[in-house]
Amino acid sequence: MATSDIATRAAQAEEHADPGALAGEAEPWEPWETRLVVASLATGAAALVVLGWLVDHFILS
Repeated sequence: MATSDIATRAAQAEEHADPGALAGEAEPWEPWETRLVVASLATGAAALVVLGWLVDHFILS
């Protein structure tokens, strides 16, 4: 499929999209979703600290 075809179809989809579909009320989060987000952020922060220490210890020293 050509790039112009994709762009044309995307433009047509935007024209026919329901503007009220995005303005609806957000659905509440489930407790497991909250735990997943918190665990992901904690894992990322821990990985940042560990990788920073590894770079400091093995590369910068």
